[in-house]
Amino acid sequence: MQTVNPAFQRSLECAGQTYRVWSIQALASSYQLELETLPFSLRLLLEAQLRAFGRGLSDLAAIEALINQLQQPDIAQPKVVIPYLPARVLLQDFTGVPVFVDLAAIREAVAEAGGDPSLVNPVVPTDVVVDHSIIVDVAGVPNAFAINTRYEFERNQERYHLLRWSEAAFKHVRVFPPGSGIVHQINLEHLATVVQTQVTATGELMLPDSVCGTDSHTTMINGLGVLGWGVGGIEAEAVMLGYPLMLTLPSVVGVELTGSLRPGVTTTDLVLSLTQRLRQAGVVEQFVEFCGTGVNQLSIAERATIANMAPEYGATCGYFPVDAETIRYLQTTGRSAELIQQVEAYYQFQGLFRQPNAQLPQFAKLIQFDLATVEACVAGPARPQDRLSLRAVPASVVAATQPKQQPITVALDDQTYRLDHGALLLAAITSCTNTSNPAVMLAAGVLAQQAVARGLRVPRYVKTSLSPGSRVVTTYLQEAGLLPALETLGFQIVGYGCMTCSGSSGPIHPQLSQAVAEQGLMASGVLSGNRNFEGRIHPAIRLNYLASPPLVIAYALAGTMNIDLETEPLGYGSDGQAVYLADIWPREQTIQALLANLIKPSMFHKHYQQPVIPAEWQAITIEKTLFYPWATQSTYLKRPHYIHGKSNQSPSIIKDARVLALLGDSITTDHISPGGAIDPKGEAGRYLLEQGVAPSDFNAYGARRGNHELMVRGGFANARLKNQLLAGIEGGFSLHQPSGQQDTIYATAMRYATTNTPLIILAGNEYGSGSSRDWAAKAPKLLGVQAVLAASFERIHRANLVCMGILPLEFMAGQPWQSLGLNGAEFYTIYGLDALVAGGECVVEASDADGNVNRWTMRVRIDNPSELRTYYAGGILQQVVQRLALPQAKQVNQQ
Repeated sequence: MQTVNPAFQRSLECAGQTYRVWSIQALASSYQLELETLPFSLRLLLEAQLRAFGRGLSDLAAIEALINQLQQPDIAQPKVVIPYLPARVLLQDFTGVPVFVDLAAIREAVAEAGGDPSLVNPVVPTDVVVDHSIIVDVAGVPNAFAINTRYEFERNQERYHLLRWSEAAFKHVRVFPPGSGIVHQINLEHLATVVQTQVTATGELMLPDSVCGTDSHTTMINGLGVLGWGVGGIEAEAVMLGYPLMLTLPSVVGVELTGSLRPGVTTTDLVLSLTQRLRQAGVVEQFVEFCGTGVNQLSIAERATIANMAPEYGATCGYFPVDAETIRYLQTTGRSAELIQQVEAYYQFQGLFRQPNAQLPQFAKLIQFDLATVEACVAGPARPQDRLSLRAVPASVVAATQPKQQPITVALDDQTYRLDHGALLLAAITSCTNTSNPAVMLAAGVLAQQAVARGLRVPRYVKTSLSPGSRVVTTYLQEAGLLPALETLGFQIVGYGCMTCSGSSGPIHPQLSQAVAEQGLMASGVLSGNRNFEGRIHPAIRLNYLASPPLVIAYALAGTMNIDLETEPLGYGSDGQAVYLADIWPREQTIQALLANLIKPSMFHKHYQQPVIPAEWQAITIEKTLFYPWATQSTYLKRPHYIHGKSNQSPSIIKDARVLALLGDSITTDHISPGGAIDPKGEAGRYLLEQGVAPSDFNAYGARRGNHELMVRGGFANARLKNQLLAGIEGGFSLHQPSGQQDTIYATAMRYATTNTPLIILAGNEYGSGSSRDWAAKAPKLLGVQAVLAASFERIHRANLVCMGILPLEFMAGQPWQSLGLNGAEFYTIYGLDALVAGGECVVEASDADGNVNRWTMRVRIDNPSELRTYYAGGILQQVVQRLALPQAKQVNQQ
């Protein structure tokens, strides 16, 4: 192991103990770097570069190159790449199960290649939170949680057996069982330490807490001053095994917050407004850092709500520096006095502690935002950045339902309802975004209480649900006496998990499903989540809106989104009088009094020191073995064959490729690899039926990500996908060339495979936005896709494509595929694959049936030399196997 250079290490005394610190103050002094002018997030990257230097992953020249770029950011030069090794890895079960499927397969691949399979062991602490599997099968009844939990364990025994085995078979792995809460709320309330200590050769090292997660909303933890963001599962696997993320130095956009929110305006309204503003400003692949006097007005829960939505505004992270509010939150949530002392001492010592009136750092760009300008709003009906004032919501419904349909009549049990366009069929208080914020959750409870007192009720055709982010939420709602009112309106607790926000909204009434399918009802849904993409929330609901928890209840009471809540009544009370939103909206003083009296450290101590472990989880028995015992008949878990993929080193061109999908803008990872319900009539559904699985046992795509046979059939299977090879048709279909035969995308890809025809995807802007979903890269790879040509990529998905050995190419600005006159029927050839340069260019050629040739240049979106090596290896999983199979792998792993 390389000897650690102590030049920039210093001693820090804290609570009678001495720690070693990689001092960015000492580094700045040595190179005349004005540290106070740097954004706090860049100061953290400086510290990460120093630690990489200490581990032998970097050298002095790399440090000096980084400092030079920080001092002269405007000089045209290649961006510095930082070997970034987070302190922790965080997984949720939908993405965590395929991670452990891959690691189990990598062990076998390493053994088959003559290496030592025991080396396939995480060296970075990894937490897994099971929060995505529970579905809202039952809602609106007192025992909904118990029933949904029973169904969850019945469906997911095989997956949970794998997770229990993984916890025993791999080092440094800890699993939080179902019912614990949402991964990001647990991270915020319990897992995040803000500082960590590690035993090293030079003594006990103190360093910043940091995390990478397989869920894109890992960014939530930036609200606590912990740097973290989402990566693909395949990147997370490499980090777990000790391979750093190769992070290209990002630009940092500052958002100066001023003023304060007006009474009656919630943090949800703020974050939807910020999402719209920042998406318009263009912050994709950049760090966003919040600053200004307005930050002083925001609690950690409010900051976390804003940081959570970073994927929606496109940033890598939305960072709030550590300050006095961070310390208060750690105290409130019951962190130890010793840890709190360490946090304050370390961040003060390093110049990382934000002072309330300090001069602003120098950002690449500064965006000013006045909190006082925010008004009550929602976002929809299909994207989180499409903010609407309450007055504008009805117009959005009407615009989406042209030509206007006729109202329909639906009989539900003993009642008949006349439903018009915009009728609300689903209302869910759900997600990590808002259920971590006591202010909006208490506001929802108070609004419910006042609505019940006036005699208002939710129409029976609205499916209502409440899925808190942790059991602490239930505790303070109970102590406030607000749960009975919520339950009266149908918002019983249905589970502790992501549920509706991740597409696990469960069934709606069969009569309503039939009305949607047969009579074309353009139905609505509203949720307190972070994503409302097409086809994500429920296949029968086309119009989906994001809103604060109290507004979710308000719209549920109205039973429609085609209403102006500012001027029209929600309904009529028991006295026959009209009740308006303003009549029951909680007063600010009421919420503040509840917050002051309710939220106590003892709540967090009880939940996390004495957690509720389901008996069904404890009953799962496993045997600790080196290799996972695959069940050959399993429809949930299959040993993957893509671990043994070929390298990309040999071919110099992709020749005569065909277009599998011709796509427009804002294609999300939900379009590419759905996470929700499996259609029995689709390729994946037919596969399950052939295996003897009944539709009632299909579960969701997300729960079956351990089975590559099913997931490849689910590639591009979103019911709302618009493949422009087929005019006027929605869904996962394609057109085979030159036969002109229409079929599913899977069947078309398999037909191309019989003739060894390479495949490509053509797409518009923001390709791959949304969840950090590794199957959105794995499925195209298994379908035979070798390159994706897009106008622009979202950060996580672009990296995932490289990690699977797929070439991402970006059209030059102002030159999308449409401007080139392409129609997808051409043969495509991509030249120069054997001489690619990170960030360079390559030539693409399209030839039509008449012999016309169109030739143009594209930007190679392989962004650094490390990614280029990954691409040439055929993907990061192959790269890991190759390294671990080497004789010297043991030495490398130990370093």
